[in-house]
Amino acid sequence: MLAINVERLRKEFTVPKSREGLKGAFRDLFNREYRHVTAVNDITFQIPKGEICGYIGENGAGKSTTIKMLTGILVPTSGSIEVNGYIPFKERETFVRGIGVVFGQRSQLWWDIGVIESFNLLRKVYRVSEADYRERLDELVERLQLQDLLNRPVRKLSLGQRMRCELAAALIHNPSILFLDEPTIGLDIVVKTEIREFLKTLNERYGTTILLTTHDLQDIEALCSRVIMLDDGNIIYDGGLQELKDTWGRGKEIAFQFGEAMSAARLEQLTEGLDVAWTTENEYEAKAHLPRGANVSDTLARIVGAVNIRDIKIFETNTDEIVREIYKTGSAEKKVAAEADGEREPAAQGAGA
Repeated sequence: MLAINVERLRKEFTVPKSREGLKGAFRDLFNREYRHVTAVNDITFQIPKGEICGYIGENGAGKSTTIKMLTGILVPTSGSIEVNGYIPFKERETFVRGIGVVFGQRSQLWWDIGVIESFNLLRKVYRVSEADYRERLDELVERLQLQDLLNRPVRKLSLGQRMRCELAAALIHNPSILFLDEPTIGLDIVVKTEIREFLKTLNERYGTTILLTTHDLQDIEALCSRVIMLDDGNIIYDGGLQELKDTWGRGKEIAFQFGEAMSAARLEQLTEGLDVAWTTENEYEAKAHLPRGANVSDTLARIVGAVNIRDIKIFETNTDEIVREIYKTGSAEKKVAAEADGEREPAAQGAGA
């Protein structure tokens, strides 16, 4: 079953041009010129029920515009959308009862009244029965640790406290789909970790579908098995997070600290026959560089069994580095195609020989 089905979705905006100088500003008063901007360019994707999907991209890539169309705030220029079986902008009143939305930079809570009063108002908006509301509220208050916040005005909450309350507000009516637009922006690492753990538990317990847009790729690492990457309104990658790492990662690096002096020649001798490149910092520190797909345990077995070691650290390319590399080339598909060509080339040369 699909929670979200998007086919050739497109959104264009007409924006005014501004001429330079006082003369240009005067002309704009009487003869305004406009240009068309494509924020989302014929994208297609499907999200099954119960999936946590990361929707990432640079500023202006089209992430928030997509979320606003999926939640019925914006009407698409063309293409089709179904969310929970509804067309968001056509069946909004019924549709919104099945979704929750958190915009990290906008609040759905009333600024000058207590948090609990905002929750009570939202209960009436979503037409939640008193019994269901009490049961849901008790659970959210406990899991998000809101006991001491309920009677405070929203304006007196810290950013981390407000975001926990925003999550509770989005979940008061127990939606089956949760849209999160930058939910951890500006938060410290402790609050981020608490929110990530809460979202994982929510997904596991209720099967809640979550579409997450974020610039913090640690959110993606912690929560998502699938990533959709957007650039200039186009999808440039849609697939598993591990597949992204396997395709784009530069392999692993093992940093050794030795308890005795070691030469580069000795290390190369110990790992002879393995695909390992060594760099030495000094006689007591060295790094083994392994290409993607190489077996770390083979290298460790050769070294650990023969050398006095004080410390070992293993590093691999993180998601931030991978995403930056993809944006440099413009498409993840180019990398896959290039690697496929590289695999075919030796065979072709052999055949020609």
